[in-house]
Order: sequence, then structure tokens, then C-alpha cells
Amino acid sequence: MVKSGMSGVDGPDAPRASKAAVYAPLYRQIKSLLLRSLQVGEWKPGQMIPSELELANRFQVSQGTVRKAIDELSTENLLIRKQGKGTFVATHHEPRARFRFLRVVPDDRAPVPAVSRYLECKRVRAPREVGMQLALKPSDPLVYLRRLLTFEGSPVVLDEIWLPGQLFKKLTAERLAEYNGPLYGLFESEFGTRMIRADERIRAVAAAADAARLLKVAAGSPLLLVERVSYTYGERPVEVRRGLSVTEEYHYRNTLT
Repeated sequence: MVKSGMSGVDGPDAPRASKAAVYAPLYRQIKSLLLRSLQVGEWKPGQMIPSELELANRFQVSQGTVRKAIDELSTENLLIRKQGKGTFVATHHEPRARFRFLRVVPDDRAPVPAVSRYLECKRVRAPREVGMQLALKPSDPLVYLRRLLTFEGSPVVLDEIWLPGQLFKKLTAERLAEYNGPLYGLFESEFGTRMIRADERIRAVAAAADAARLLKVAAGSPLLLVERVSYTYGERPVEVRRGLSVTEEYHYRNTLT
């Protein structure tokens, strides 16, 4: 029997075990408990979690079972093992995390950090398709962002971003203007929302006049459209993004493992 012993998990609000959970491998049960602790914020992004031995004692399972659960969470980029230091909750403020969700890279040189210029930040009613993707009602407010990403001074990506209004109600143009860092890092540290994974669709489109002007290409030039829905813990959708990318000297890179 696994004993959770986790703050914010035991008690009347603790999740009830389903029949499927009873037959799940033990390490998967431990993984679910660790995920629950991450979701309720017991361990914050960047914070070290208890050692494998401490967790094994806490759950009354073997250290190997805990290690297997942590291995899966590390593979999913939710935890990070640091040699000689311990295991930490992954954070979007780490340099390598920035390139996990930003896949547009130069053709013949190493990736470089992007510089954001925010063109719009306003509250809007949810467009029907976006509202459905975010599981919102038609009357629910959204925060709409439009930004230009430049690499080494050249405009490369034009993003449109929609966020749930209730979750991001304190996000303003003024806050974005003074912030210098990854957008997902801001969501994580100031809004308690960590992007865990994203589904993307990619296709080629022709540049409309406004996008062409901002990206400094000719109207009708080929652009890469990346449509993304990002999720936080519990498979909750919290962002819809549509990014137009210049394809001259840049490409979309993904590694399949």
C-alpha cells in the first residue's frame, strides 16, 4: 500500500483511487503522487525536491520504485537531475527550457535568445474557435497578446497569443514592457502557471500585407504558420498561439526520440 503523506493531498480532497489505479504499476502510482505535489505547488519551479530515500520512506516503497517514477518525470521535462546536487523542479527560467518551446533556429549557426517586442496586450471576448480550444464559454474574457520576436536584430516570428482572462487578469502591457525574460517564465513566476506540453500544427502560408510589413518581407512571401495549444498540469489548456515565422535563413527544428 502506498502512503501519500503529502501536504495538500491527504484528507477529504485527496483523489480517490480508481479500479485502473489499483492495477497500475507501483512506480506509476508514485509518479501520480509526485505529479499531484507539483500541481498543488508543494515544490516550486527551481526548488529541489526531497531525496529518493526520503520519498521512499514517505511512500513506504523501495528507492528503486521512486527512482523509476522520477526518471519518467525527468524524461517529460517536469523534473531535472543535477549531478551531485539533487533533483529539481524544472523551470522556464533555465536557458535550455527556452529552446524547448521555441523551435525556430538559424540554418547555419547555434540558436540565440529572442528579443520580444509587444505590439498589443488587451482583453477581448473569446473567438469561438479559441474559446473551444481553451474550454471557455463564449462570454469568458481572454487576454490577447501580439508580439514580434527578433533574432540578432532581425524580425523572425510574429505571434498572436490568447490566454484565459481569469487566470491572467493582472497581465498588462506595462508589465510586459518592463519584463525581460522568457514569456513562459513570467507565466510561471507571476501567474502560477507552468506550461507542461504543447500540441502544434504546422503549415505553409503566404504573408499578408500587415505581417509582411512587420517581418520585413514581401507580401505573399512564404511563411511558416505554427498553431499551438499549450497545457499545464492536469491537461488543462491555458494558451492558444499562432506564430508566423520567416523561413529565409531559419527553420523549424524538432528532435524525435
